[in-house]
Amino acid sequence: MKPSYEATRERLYELQQFGIHLGLDTISSLLSELGNPQDRIPVLHVAGTNGKGSVAAITASILQAAGIRVGLYTSPHLLDFPERIQVQGRCIPEDRVVDLFNTVQALPSFAVPPTFFEVATCMAFQYFAEERVEIAVLEVGLGGRFDATNVCKPIGTIITNISFDHEKHLGSSLEAIAFEKAGIVKRNVPLVIGPVDPSVAGVLAEQAGQKQARTFRFGREFQCVFRSSGVFDFIGMHRKYVNLHCALDGEHQTANAACAVALLEACVMPRTPISERAVRQGLEQVSWPGRLERLRRHPEILCDGAHNPAAADCLAIHLQARLSEEQGRRLILMVGMMQDKNLSVFLKTLAPPADAVILTRINAPRAATVRALKEALPVIDHPAHECESPEAAFDLAMGLASENDLICVTGSLFLVGHVKSLITGRTYEPVLG
Repeated sequence: MKPSYEATRERLYELQQFGIHLGLDTISSLLSELGNPQDRIPVLHVAGTNGKGSVAAITASILQAAGIRVGLYTSPHLLDFPERIQVQGRCIPEDRVVDLFNTVQALPSFAVPPTFFEVATCMAFQYFAEERVEIAVLEVGLGGRFDATNVCKPIGTIITNISFDHEKHLGSSLEAIAFEKAGIVKRNVPLVIGPVDPSVAGVLAEQAGQKQARTFRFGREFQCVFRSSGVFDFIGMHRKYVNLHCALDGEHQTANAACAVALLEACVMPRTPISERAVRQGLEQVSWPGRLERLRRHPEILCDGAHNPAAADCLAIHLQARLSEEQGRRLILMVGMMQDKNLSVFLKTLAPPADAVILTRINAPRAATVRALKEALPVIDHPAHECESPEAAFDLAMGLASENDLICVTGSLFLVGHVKSLITGRTYEPVLG
């Protein structure tokens, strides 16, 4: 009897007990036993500290608008596992999750337990091969050099930016983090580089040079001219687009959109035509949940998965602009984070401008406690509330907010997913991989 999706999901999530394993041996063995489906798929490989999911989503949206059959692999999910693996903007069906997991579980190499992310990545490659996608857009899970997605053979790579995050695994300096992310660069495969600090540009250029990978750098080979919220001009290597409209909110998303267009211009357009109409349509139709996503209007509830200092800076700029739209509008900040994040710097950026701060604990083993968040909180002249559960924190936020106020839920995509489930009524499947 075929297992149910619910039973399969539980078996899949049990693999979390094996934690994070950076290395390619296990996944290479699993994929070899599957017939190396990753070798049959042209890939655009996306790495970076922040924005890599947005760039991946925008890239896939433009490809789909161009009539190209595209697969998209991202992590983590907000509500449920099928969000991670999509073809033509549609999540993988639950029955295919069951079939693919059973196929991978039956492989000889599964006897040495793989991690959750390794299995999910195998499933994605196999699904994309079975669905005959013409291009797959893959978001790196962690780092790049030893990430499970790095077994692919890309036609193009991109590193969106470099900032501090996951220092335990990637290193304590920007140069070390850049080196790990540059591990996705392949010989003679073009590399697009987003807006990076000059201190790490040399690291990326050196790694690209060693592999004879031609580079296309933000601000040099291609330009983004910000006009207004969601509107920008793109000046590329061969093309120029005026007044492009990106559906994703935030000035930082215009830079992400420009990076996505540059990736396509450098790596896809030389072999596959993509019209200006497709570029515009893909940008206007892109959706990327959990990133400056508005879930309710009165009061406005804005969810954003920012979880490191660089992302906090971008979110702070956006919140300031939103608050200035209406006089007397208050900001209620609801925060939950993982314990390995830089809690103090994150809160120092976002807490002082808020009119009320609500600290809560994410439903996850590695979550920061409310006490840890309180100790990391800077001195502020307004209330800081403590709630042990996201449910209680959300109820408090709704009780504090008036119709015109802004509630911002941030600190982790896991908190965003939990709150989104409370609002939408959909089941929330927390998983850390």
